[in-house]
Amino acid sequence: MSRLKMPEAERDVLARRDQIVAALRQIVPGEGVIATEREMKPYESDGLTAYRQVPMVVVLPDTTAQVARVLRYCHEQGIRVVPRGAGTSLSGGALPLADGVLLGLGKFNRIREIDYDNRVVVAEPGVTNLAVTQAVEDAGFYYAPDPSSQIACTIGGNIAENSGGVHCLKYGLTTNNVLGCELVLMTGEIIRVGGKHLDSGGYDLLGIITGSEGLLGVVTEVTVRILRKPETARAMLVGFATSEDAGSCVAQIIGAGIIPAGMEMMDRPAIHAAEDFLHAGYPLDVEALLIVELDGPEAECSHLLERVAGIARLCRATTLKISQSEEERLLFWAGRKAAFPAIGRISPDYYCMDGTIPRAKLPLVLARIRQMQDQYGLRCANVFHAGDGNLHPLILYDANKPGELERAEAFGGDILKLCVEVGGVLTGEHGVGVEKRDLMGAMFSEVDLAHQQRLKCAFDDKGLLNPGKVFPTLHRCAELGRMHVRAGQVAFPDIPRF
Repeated sequence: MSRLKMPEAERDVLARRDQIVAALRQIVPGEGVIATEREMKPYESDGLTAYRQVPMVVVLPDTTAQVARVLRYCHEQGIRVVPRGAGTSLSGGALPLADGVLLGLGKFNRIREIDYDNRVVVAEPGVTNLAVTQAVEDAGFYYAPDPSSQIACTIGGNIAENSGGVHCLKYGLTTNNVLGCELVLMTGEIIRVGGKHLDSGGYDLLGIITGSEGLLGVVTEVTVRILRKPETARAMLVGFATSEDAGSCVAQIIGAGIIPAGMEMMDRPAIHAAEDFLHAGYPLDVEALLIVELDGPEAECSHLLERVAGIARLCRATTLKISQSEEERLLFWAGRKAAFPAIGRISPDYYCMDGTIPRAKLPLVLARIRQMQDQYGLRCANVFHAGDGNLHPLILYDANKPGELERAEAFGGDILKLCVEVGGVLTGEHGVGVEKRDLMGAMFSEVDLAHQQRLKCAFDDKGLLNPGKVFPTLHRCAELGRMHVRAGQVAFPDIPRF
């Protein structure tokens, strides 16, 4: 059984459940409210399936006005709300609460405007990441951030977690590609932040909202930047006898001033699983594989491919293959993007971690992860965005075997602590959610966390939006406002902690 703890359910809210459901049906009529346990079962978890909890009620609005009315009602009645997009979060960010309203945004699935003159798309939060590119590719444009789950994950969820993808090395994460959004606050107020313009006056509220994991408000419209498709794109597969050599190659490519469009790394277990699953042409006699993509004008691509190949050979590469067609390039990437489901074919369960480290520390961290495998008696496949040091170790376990989930959680916790130890951070693109919540103290002091929570209080004074996520200690906003930490002692010891 997992050691995860969530806020205690409010008994008075549960006692009013029938009244709450009836009120929500007045706001969102028809099939917009789901209240039977059987029908709510699909919402009990997100991509982090180790943790499950059926919500009190599910609400599926389809207009911003309905979202505002639902939040206003919940604010007035003191009811907790968990926003949910496609449910692909790998950190438990959309895990429901037993006494909470699960606010699903799946009906917000329309693209409202395509503006090629300003190179933006205005979309609702339930539009999938890939659908944005599909809407503009005929005109030669695309949306750069491309998480592996892009066929299913939504733009709203990408904002919540500040998602990245294989091309974030050169083109940035979600935060670098979102220009504006419409946000409904917990009070039901609707605000607009940013827009089609490149710069906004005042505080960078858009930067705060992006990556806020549903703790500050509910996004109901997004304006994203689209880019011209590059003239040429070529991908290279580079195999190595050791992960340390591959990690060294990554550091040397970046150190040479070359910024590939994408640079991904896979170790032997991940290579074999992906190749067996998709037959992408990966070499099977190597311990580590780099996928390096260069894009831009043809002459620039050719020149940079030669430079990268030279660096790879100096780093003792054993195999090197360059894509000769667009179909082959896409096949190289298809294997990488299918790595997660491919791992699912070789293990009953896996626990996907997400931490970020300085690139130069890759060889050290990979060696330490191998030692941890022996310590915990569990296998680990490594798939990650090597160019920006964003690791995705996949810890393989069997939830039906007593103690394996707990060992997997402990193994993952040690990997994340190692990331912080070498100068990195707890997450890169999956967010903190519940998965890393209790590790926040490894990276931030009580004072740091208190200041972050003061920002949440400015948006959500009652702490009703997505409680139990991100912060390991639950503070009331009124008391937080005058909280002091001295000599390691926190005031108000009676405040609930979980």
